[in-house]
Amino acid sequence: MWDSIWTKRTALRGGAKRGTPPRSPARRLTTAGTPLAVLPAALVALLVALLGVGGSGFVSEARAESGVEGRVDARVEGRVDAGAESGGEGRAEAPAAALTEVTGFGTNPGNLRMFRYVPDGLPAGRPLVVAIHGCTQSAAAYDTETGWTKWADQWGFALLLPQQQSANNLNSCFNWFESGDIARGAGEALSVKQMTDRMKSDLGSDAARVYATGLSAGAAMTNVMLAAYPDVFAAGAPVAGLPYACATSVIGAYGCMNPGTNLSPSAWADKVRAAYPGYAGPRPTVSVWQGTTDTTVVPANLTETVEQWTAVHGTDATPDVTDTVAGYPHAVYRDGAGRDVVETYSLTGMGHGQPVDPGTGAEQCGTAGAYILDVGLCASYRIGLFWDLAGDGSPGPGPGPEPGAGTVVLPSLAADDGYVKASATGTGAAVGTLEGSLGVAVGRGTDGLHNRALFSFDTSSVPDGARVKRAFVTVTRASGAGDPWAAGNRLVVDIRTGCFGATCATAADDWSAAATTAEAAEIGAFTTGAKSSTAFTTVNPTGITQARLRLASAPAATAYVFLRSGAGATLTVEWE
Repeated sequence: MWDSIWTKRTALRGGAKRGTPPRSPARRLTTAGTPLAVLPAALVALLVALLGVGGSGFVSEARAESGVEGRVDARVEGRVDAGAESGGEGRAEAPAAALTEVTGFGTNPGNLRMFRYVPDGLPAGRPLVVAIHGCTQSAAAYDTETGWTKWADQWGFALLLPQQQSANNLNSCFNWFESGDIARGAGEALSVKQMTDRMKSDLGSDAARVYATGLSAGAAMTNVMLAAYPDVFAAGAPVAGLPYACATSVIGAYGCMNPGTNLSPSAWADKVRAAYPGYAGPRPTVSVWQGTTDTTVVPANLTETVEQWTAVHGTDATPDVTDTVAGYPHAVYRDGAGRDVVETYSLTGMGHGQPVDPGTGAEQCGTAGAYILDVGLCASYRIGLFWDLAGDGSPGPGPGPEPGAGTVVLPSLAADDGYVKASATGTGAAVGTLEGSLGVAVGRGTDGLHNRALFSFDTSSVPDGARVKRAFVTVTRASGAGDPWAAGNRLVVDIRTGCFGATCATAADDWSAAATTAEAAEIGAFTTGAKSSTAFTTVNPTGITQARLRLASAPAATAYVFLRSGAGATLTVEWE
């Protein structure tokens, strides 16, 4: 029976992956010198269900019988983009905003399929996200269901979805534990890299803003891509995954999944460094997601993954910031320079799957189903924020772009900055008094009053007659409580060319004073560091431009953030 299974698998794969010698069925059926055929039948059956018989899977074969397999063919039938690796002549371009298969993307040693989703009118220079499905799934089961197509359309980035074939793994799992598939320049890892190169060539994607994420086996393959190609991927987000090179055998893979493998942080980091010996460039930042009741890939794997990547970044596995997002524990780990290099989300009570929050709200996404779990939190949205994908190309955490010709970065005028407190209806407005010690407040305070922040900028350095291409405000978080963005609330930015009130110094009349452009921009949720708004163009080139930050809806409970003024709040203006 075992010989027939492996003979069939090898024959389907054409003697193994293209360009490599056929793998020995005898070798593949042994681990630590023990033939699988002599293992207890119950354990063998479990390995078949969980690993696709030597594959990488984390889920059973039951879903393959539910109609998930084959869905991709129905959704992309007739939309195949063929051609040479960098785009062959005569290739018929598929319509945008549709899941499309691409062929001819390279030597494809991993024998994978390539699918992509490109929003209508996507310009060159936009980010690229690689989303890798889990076992028994497909590209078509991991695009809209997880919310990634929604954010691709809304934020403007291209989406690449590699797809495993059952010829490679009976459960269509990416082979995250096979040494020939996780090494730089080989197997499935190289196939995904070739797909990434094809996307960058075809679309002119920003090579500095390429990201990878995945679920389960796809999460493990995400860590593979981050380790093997740190020169390609800026960041990644494994969801219910495992550390890089946790296993190199079937039994080892099963042990990594449950109960987990405990190594020292330095030992884990050495595995990553060995994936690309001699590499001295920047390493990807990582957002790690895990359900606390996951028995397929146990929560210990979150701990080990954090230890691996914090050690790679030269920092410890003690969080620098802990808070909650949508009621779930969230932690941030910083390097010696204060950069957020690793973050974690522990989904209390969640099993094995991708977190989604179905609905039409600003932060909602996805469609619940098998291994796509409605937990009231959209993972793809939060991951996108961690990668600074939100907004019209505006940067997220950090100081923003380097100033250049036609660009100026202006600190706020701290002497005029402040905040105004009032009731939810705006009555009883008064200037807040904690700006000097805590910062400028936005949101509902512990006193039940609501706060609006004011920042002033001297924009007279913008040349007269210049056309402002875009401007954005960047703010730095000092402290806070609760979640001002909960239930889809938005932190909006009103802009005034000149001063909101009678004077530019913060005063009670700033609460309700008319804006030149109301809700000109929006600042997405963030829990540490700095965050930039979406872009706007309303700027006063002859004097003062003021920004008023407020929540679109009044929170029913305490939820506020204190922001720094002066150098901690900047306005970037680009003109031509």
